[in-house]
Order: sequence, then structure tokens, then C-alpha cells
Amino acid sequence: MPDRATPATSPASSAAPASPPPSASARRSDATRAAILAAARARFAADGYERATIRAIAKDAKIDPSMVMRYHGNKESLFAAAVSVDLRLPDLTALPRDQVGHALVSHFLDFWEESGELTAILRVGVTNTAGAERLQRVFREQLLPVAQAVCPDPEQVPARAALCASQLLGLALTRYVLRIPAAVALARQEALAWLAPTVQRYLTAPSP
Repeated sequence: MPDRATPATSPASSAAPASPPPSASARRSDATRAAILAAARARFAADGYERATIRAIAKDAKIDPSMVMRYHGNKESLFAAAVSVDLRLPDLTALPRDQVGHALVSHFLDFWEESGELTAILRVGVTNTAGAERLQRVFREQLLPVAQAVCPDPEQVPARAALCASQLLGLALTRYVLRIPAAVALARQEALAWLAPTVQRYLTAPSP
């Protein structure tokens, strides 16, 4: 009697099974984590590190304070998770060198308006060592490479990047943290027109 043919295996049957959709419990966990981080960013930005409390953050997130501790352990860990900032800098090396200052300031103005994370770091950084170190790392890792790409003298890169930071953070401090009325009242194009030439000079002008 002839052997019975082995049925061919269809591609669909040989493929790995699809991952099951997340459970209701996992979805609730993700939603809780997102609510905690959103509340923490807003509270750190509004109150600073010292005054922001786990209890206040939990109240804003509409959960029990023990849930905040369950997810993050303590306030320092929560701060680190809530304000991990990616400046999302564009590829400024693709621009003509004399346009880098304008593009950098324009990007920062948009970023400050759209994100509360950098405001939270800045508010905390002026009063707390952990916040200051986080802010230093953000600019060292993300702004310094911009200066390295366009600065005419490699030895001056750190100083020029620091001068750029003084302008960008100075405006942010007066406009978004201290909220000095004249700084708040500046239209975006006014702020850009004032700052862009100065940042450009710091990046590419000959050393004085």
C-alpha cells in the first residue's frame, strides 16, 4: 500500500503564534505609570524638587501615594524617570554654517513651549544638585556636539557651548520659570530675532 502523502504545512501554520494582546491589567498598569509621570512632570515644573511631594503627585494622578512608591521607589527615582529629556535637536550640520544659530534658537523656543520636562529640570536645577547634574548632562551630551560641528576652534568648543547655554537657559529661566513680565510678553519672532545672532556669534565668530 503506497505511503500516504504528508500534508504540506501552510506558511500561516508554521509561523510563530501572534503575541497575545496586552491584558486589561497590563493596560491599567501602563495607564497608571503614564499618569504618574505626567503628574510628576507638572508638579516638579510648578513646585521644584524640594516642594514637590509624593502625596501631591499621587493626588494629581488620582491614585494612592503607595502606588507611586510601588512604581518608582522614591522621589529621586521618580524625578529621574519623569524628566529624562531628549532635546530632539535637528541635524544642524546639514545647514549652512551661518544659519545654525537661527535654527538652534528656533528649535529651543518650540521645545520650551511644547515640553514641560526641561522647565522642570531648570526649576529643580537651580536649587538641587541632582537636578543640576541632570541639566548639565543634557547639555553636555546634546548641545556640545552642535558646537563641535561648527566651531572654528576645537579647543573653544566647551566655552562656546556654555555661552550658547547661557543664552538659551537665561531666556527659559526668565520666561518660563521666573516669568518676568517683559520676557513673557516677547513674541516668538522677537525672541528669535534677539537671540539668534548672539548664539550664532558664540558658535562661529572669531575668538575676541
